[in-house]
Amino acid sequence: MNKLSLGARLFLSHLIVMIVGLASFVLIAKVSSPRMFIVRLEQLEKRGIFTVHSARTYLVENFHNAWNRGAFWSLIVGGSTAGGLSYLASKRIMRPLKQMKDITYNFAAGNLDQRMPESEIPELNQLGVSFNSMASSIEDVEKRRRELISDLTHELRTPLTVVRGYLEELADGRVEPSPEIYSRLVRETRRLERLIHDLQELSKAEAGYLSINAKKINIRPLIVSLVGRFADQLLEEGPVLKLDCPAELPPVLADLDRTEQILVNLLGNAIRYTEQGSITVKAWKDNRQLWIAIIDTGVGIAQEDLPFVFERFWRADRSRASYSGGTGIGLAITRRLVELQGGKIEVESEVGQGSTFRFCLPIA
Repeated sequence: MNKLSLGARLFLSHLIVMIVGLASFVLIAKVSSPRMFIVRLEQLEKRGIFTVHSARTYLVENFHNAWNRGAFWSLIVGGSTAGGLSYLASKRIMRPLKQMKDITYNFAAGNLDQRMPESEIPELNQLGVSFNSMASSIEDVEKRRRELISDLTHELRTPLTVVRGYLEELADGRVEPSPEIYSRLVRETRRLERLIHDLQELSKAEAGYLSINAKKINIRPLIVSLVGRFADQLLEEGPVLKLDCPAELPPVLADLDRTEQILVNLLGNAIRYTEQGSITVKAWKDNRQLWIAIIDTGVGIAQEDLPFVFERFWRADRSRASYSGGTGIGLAITRRLVELQGGKIEVESEVGQGSTFRFCLPIA
C-alpha cells in the first residue's frame, strides 16, 4: 500500500467508499425489505381488499428472488459507473501533478521556459501559480548566473591579457624592463585585486552574510569628512565639490563603516563621470527618513539605461574601458548595503545634464 501512486490511492479510496455504501444498502435492504413487504400485505388484508394468507410464503420467496436479481444488476451497473467515474476523477486530479513532474524533469535537463497551465481545480491552480513563480525565480537566477560568468570572464580577460603580453615580451627580450612597464603590471594586478574584492563584497551582501552593525550615529561629521577628503583629490580644472547640509541632522540607525562605503562609492562614481561642473552632496530629513543625495553635472545616463544602473557589471557605455568605468560592481554593492540597513536608493539622470543618486536611512 505504501508504494501505490497517488492516482491509485485516489481510485481505491473512491472504490472503497462505493463498496461500503453499496454493501450497507444491500445489507439493510436485505433485512428490512421482506418484513416491510409482509407488513404491507397484512395492511391490505385488514382492509379486505384481498386475502393472501395462503400465498404469503410464495409471495415472499418470489419477492426475495426479484429483489436479489435487482440488487445484483444494481451492484454491477452502479459499481461499474462509480468505478469509471472514480477513475476519471483520479485521472483529472493527477494530470496537473504529472505535468508538474514532467516540467521538473525538464528543469533538471536545463529547459527552464516551461510553465504549468491553469487548472480548473482551485487548490491545484494555486499550486500551479506557486510553482510557476518558483520556476520564474529559478530561470532568473540561472540567467543571472550565466550573465555573471560571461561578464566576469570579460572583466578578467583584459587585465590578464595585458599582464601575459608584457610578461611574454619581457621573457623573450622584445622589450627592456623599465619602471613604466612594472608600473603597468602593478596597475593591472590591482585591477584584478579590486575586482575580486568587489565580487566578494557583492557575494556576501546578496547572500546576507555581510555584517551590519546598525546603531544610533550622527552622520553629519562623516559627510563633512568625506567631502573634504574628496575635494583635496580633485584637480583645479575638474568639478567643484559642494556640501548642502543643515548644521543639525537627526541621528540615524545605521552602520557607520557601511554608510561610509556607500558614500565613497557614490562620490567616486560621480567624480569618474564628471569632468567639469559641480558635484553636490545634499542631506535632508523627510518624515522618518534621512535622505542623502549625490548630485553631479556629468555625462548623465540615458532613460532606457536607468533600470539597469544597479545591475552588476553594467555600464552605460559598453565600449568604455574599465579604467574609466570601474569594475561595474560598485553600484550593485551600494544598493545592497542600503537595503541591508533598511533604506532604499534611487537614481535620476539625463544625458548631458548629470545624475542624482539619493538614498535614505531610518532615523533613530
